[in-house]
Amino acid sequence: MSTVGDTQTKRRSPEIVLRDGRPAAVILDIDEYQDMLERLEDLDDLEMLRKVREKPLKFRKLDEFLAEYHPNV
Repeated sequence: MSTVGDTQTKRRSPEIVLRDGRPAAVILDIDEYQDMLERLEDLDDLEMLRKVREKPLKFRKLDEFLAEYHPNV
């Protein structure tokens, strides 16, 4: 449950907005919406990690990296 001041508020169920009798939008509790966004970001991160792991690792010597490194770029 979330609190506003000293008053506790109950998490509301999602509300479906109809347009021409068909579902067109959903109204969510802000905390639930933020939780959904965080979960989606986590899924994106996991997918990116999976793709990175498919590629072989490439290591370079420090001297080689420093020779190519341009901090002002």
